[in-house]
Parts: sequence; C-alpha cells; structure tokens
Amino acid sequence: MKAYRISDLKNFMNKLLLSDSFDYFLLEEGTIVTANTFQIDGHIQKDFYTKEEQEDDTLCPYDFSLWKDMRPFCFQLIKGKRTPLHFKFVLLLMPEHMERILAGGDFGDYGNLVKAFTLTVKYDGSHVTLITGLSTTSFLMDKTPEQLWDHACLKFLNNKQIAWEEE
Repeated sequence: MKAYRISDLKNFMNKLLLSDSFDYFLLEEGTIVTANTFQIDGHIQKDFYTKEEQEDDTLCPYDFSLWKDMRPFCFQLIKGKRTPLHFKFVLLLMPEHMERILAGGDFGDYGNLVKAFTLTVKYDGSHVTLITGLSTTSFLMDKTPEQLWDHACLKFLNNKQIAWEEE
C-alpha cells in the first residue's frame, strides 16, 4: 500500500471528473460532503433490472457501478463556487485490467486469492491523497501482487500526467 499526494489539484480534478482518465475503474463507495453529506453505495442492485437484463452480461457485467457512469453525478455534487468540505471515493480496477497486471508477476497460485486492486481518492478540503490497496480472499505472505499494483498505479499517474508526491 502506497499513498500519493496530488501536486496539481485542478489538473487532477479535471482528470477525475471531466475526462475518461479513470474509466478503468468501478465505484465501490463514495462520500461527498458539501452542505449535505451524500453517500453512494456502488453495488449494483441486480433486482432493479429485468430477468433478461440480468442475464445479459453486457448490461450488468460487474458487481459495482462503472466510474464513467457515476462520474457525472459526482461532478454535479462537487461543482460550484464552493469546494466540498471533503470527499472520498473507493475505486476498484476493472477485473480484466487487474488480470493483466497480475500476469506480470511470478507469485505462484496466489493470483486467484486477489479479489480487487483498490484506489482510494481522499480530499480533505485542501489536498487530494491517493491510496493504493489490495483486497484478498485470504491472507497473502507474498507482497508481489501489492507491488505490481503500486507499480501499475505509478505508471498510470505518469501516463495521465498527474503530478504526485509520495507520502
């Protein structure tokens, strides 16, 4: 797990909320605090959809909402003359991208124990911090998946021209 402080807040917020830069992620949960507190549970409620829609993997391929679908709602809550008091988003890398990252490491049969690569975005009223994380189905002694994810995150930030400092 690594923490990165974002150096250019305006550039980062544009990338997060107004571009497709983070569209490789799912939204697990979010909290936005302005004049009110807005909490988002990113779990897809499959019962909302018809039986046919539930069976169509292209309509509901994941257990969580796509960030690209939730991004406009979050933007509407955040935009305005006043900045939010704080916000937090827990993003999960889409499984197909996760598999490519895991394929880059040699850590035995532990790959099936890695449930998700997480990226937590926290704004405290003045700074944004990104925190990488790993969700597993069991304890892993091997830190290779975590290291692969940390490396992939740095590559992602640099490719998207997001300025950062390690905390």
